[in-house]
Amino acid sequence: MPCSSANLSCVIFDVDGTLTQTNELIFASFNHVAARHLGRTFAPPEIIGLFGPPEEGALLKVFGPDHLDTILQELLEFYAANHAAMASLHHGMKDLLRFLRSQEVKLAVFTGKGRRTTLITLDALKITHYFDFIVTGNDVTHHKPHPEGILRILSHFGVGPGEALMVGDSLSDIKASHGAGVRIASVVWDTYDHSRVQAANPDCLFETVEDMLVWFQGLFRNGSMNNRPAGI
Repeated sequence: MPCSSANLSCVIFDVDGTLTQTNELIFASFNHVAARHLGRTFAPPEIIGLFGPPEEGALLKVFGPDHLDTILQELLEFYAANHAAMASLHHGMKDLLRFLRSQEVKLAVFTGKGRRTTLITLDALKITHYFDFIVTGNDVTHHKPHPEGILRILSHFGVGPGEALMVGDSLSDIKASHGAGVRIASVVWDTYDHSRVQAANPDCLFETVEDMLVWFQGLFRNGSMNNRPAGI
């Protein structure tokens, strides 16, 4: 399914590893509560393997149901307190979002993060106002790679799958997009799964935010999605 056909009217963004550099903060927040309550920490691949559902689901797998609310609150407090020091927006991302808004593209977020950590991040990095609709892991019954979140966004805007593009950094983003019949632009500027994402044959793949911005600019200048990024 190439990046072609219908005019683009909706772009859906993942958060961690796509819009933002937040992986270090996520790992540190999880290990903060793990060290405090279990006396141990987890390697990044172990933590990544726990997610899919939002923070509550990941914590439940490790800590069980007892004191889950307390542990979650501790994680959220650490996440918020350390956000400025450990998280940032990817360079050039505001320029990209501004450009898409200037083209009157509907912008949405679909993330596996919980709503509270999502809003902490979007608010702290001052990009919440760019998005018309936000779907988090707390807002769906079926988490990525299920397409429920994308389908909710399409329904909210009243657009068809051919008018939308998902932008994400993971295999689950590719699978969710394909399940919804939506094109996927995979980004590998901050992914732990570069080789597998590339091997999954996304519709488009971008190494830098700047490359994606140039591509979008060309797309709207030419009025179609026929121009694939160089090397793809």
